[in-house]
Amino acid sequence: MTDLSKQIITELNIPVTMSDGTALRANIYRPKGAGPWPVLLARLPYGKDIPQVLLGFHDVFRAVQRGYVVIVQDTRGRFSSEGQWDPIATSAYEESDTHETIDWAAKLPYSTGQVGMFGVSYYAFTQWAGMVKAPKPFKAAAPAFSWSHPFDGLIFRGGALELGFLAYWQMGMYLDTLPRLYSDEGELMAARKQIISDIDQLKLKIYSLPLKDFAPFQRNNVAPSILEQIRRGMDREFSGHLSLEGKYGGFTVPALNIAGWYDIFLQGTIENFLHMAEIGGTAEARQSKLIIGPWQHLDHSHQSGEKNFSLAAHSASIDLNGIHLRWFDHFLKGIDTGMVNEAPIKLFVMGENVWRDEYEWPLARTRFTAYYLHSGGRANTWHGDGTLSMIPPEAEEPDHFVYDPLDPVPTKGGAIMMPPDFASGAFDHREIEERDDVLVYTTPILEEDTEVTGPVKVRLWAVSSAPDTDFVARLIDVHPGGSAYNVTDGIIRARFRNSPKEGKPSLIEPGKAYLYDIDLWSTSIVFKKGHRIRLDITSSNFPRWDRNLNNGLEIGSGQTEDAVKARQTILHDREHPSSVILPIIPRN
Repeated sequence: MTDLSKQIITELNIPVTMSDGTALRANIYRPKGAGPWPVLLARLPYGKDIPQVLLGFHDVFRAVQRGYVVIVQDTRGRFSSEGQWDPIATSAYEESDTHETIDWAAKLPYSTGQVGMFGVSYYAFTQWAGMVKAPKPFKAAAPAFSWSHPFDGLIFRGGALELGFLAYWQMGMYLDTLPRLYSDEGELMAARKQIISDIDQLKLKIYSLPLKDFAPFQRNNVAPSILEQIRRGMDREFSGHLSLEGKYGGFTVPALNIAGWYDIFLQGTIENFLHMAEIGGTAEARQSKLIIGPWQHLDHSHQSGEKNFSLAAHSASIDLNGIHLRWFDHFLKGIDTGMVNEAPIKLFVMGENVWRDEYEWPLARTRFTAYYLHSGGRANTWHGDGTLSMIPPEAEEPDHFVYDPLDPVPTKGGAIMMPPDFASGAFDHREIEERDDVLVYTTPILEEDTEVTGPVKVRLWAVSSAPDTDFVARLIDVHPGGSAYNVTDGIIRARFRNSPKEGKPSLIEPGKAYLYDIDLWSTSIVFKKGHRIRLDITSSNFPRWDRNLNNGLEIGSGQTEDAVKARQTILHDREHPSSVILPIIPRN
């Protein structure tokens, strides 16, 4: 067996001093010898000394053996790095901190001066932040599972607060920060016990109202950013630095983008790729690529919830480690690996469970097809009479349900990252579809395989008795035995129906019909022969998204007694042809 200790030199907690005097510390792993070698850098807030934070497809030893210096740095205010941590405020430093760290890494005596970056989620964001000032040594990036716009899956989605994710992530991050806040061991242990208890309470029935007074959010030094976010809403001055909107034209670095069909930042990663490929600031930047597997945010295996997509879906099966190294070999070493000549998109087609190369998004051969909602007025539950077909509706009775904010539809799977009580991925939704406040529309049994690959949209005509409310849509794959697995979903808050990313509210008139466009993001799945395609419509998915109290009050301010039941009417007739638009891919 090869003794890696004789080949790899390890330097721990090396300080890198920023221009404001703050020391950020890094671990350096490099080949034995004088070099020089190119540098691969990751800047993350999850602990540079914790091996699992690299999430499975970033093998440090393999990269060093390939002839790279690997540097992993704690971001400002985290673990061994100096400074104060705040989930929103601190992230504003990432542009300058990443720029200065890249310049430092490029000048190391064993560095070639060529720097690449890699990483997932927040440390995908540090890569994008590092591109803003276009440091010359920065030559290639590999941002995985990365958002694009904070109001489309990070903080808000369709105008609704990403409550489940924000609460779990921010409170979990503060758990690591407690040692900085308490010098007394007894106080530290008490604070740690309290925040662990608070995280354990992030469950369906525990979020008390008003949300801004929810006890775990109110505790000092625990989650101030959540309260500030609730207070600020979609305030670009507060969280606009987290957006990549309008910046792509200045990005000069090619990006290897990696996403998952069940990831919380799926659409952001797709948007990043599309903008870079179209308007990236250099020819190299426009050579960016995209890989999408059936993965979740923290699980890149073949298993997603209750569905097994075969071992071919596992990130190790397509060797994401090797793909990364081929990417960096090309742009940092000038080796022709052939990668830039390959198709720009590699995606996993669920159901068929195969990888496929594509050249554009949406696919040029897509046939966007409207599947219209139909019923005799009783589409409630999966036992109801709701159907889906390509035949436009004529005169039909609408469907009705009552949305009670005090009894919301619970979160079950999906593209989420929440406490362990709420696992992400694909799950059988028949129990959810037993609820009377869930409308269910299903096609007849499919006579042939039907591929849906691309963006999925719902155009919903609806009437509410309330001045504000939510509508949730979910695409479902119904198996021959009746099991109904979620594929993708989305939400729209009525007051933000015209500006889901802008936060310009406009309350609705009770009793008036409105057309709601619900973005279900994207997917790739073959609905197999013998299966059925289903669309569920409801008004909540809690606690993934904060529940709308239907009263028109500001987010987080309503108390229990302010909650109003909303009578929802879903129209599907000649004048109001509600539908789901599916990107159908011809199979011959």
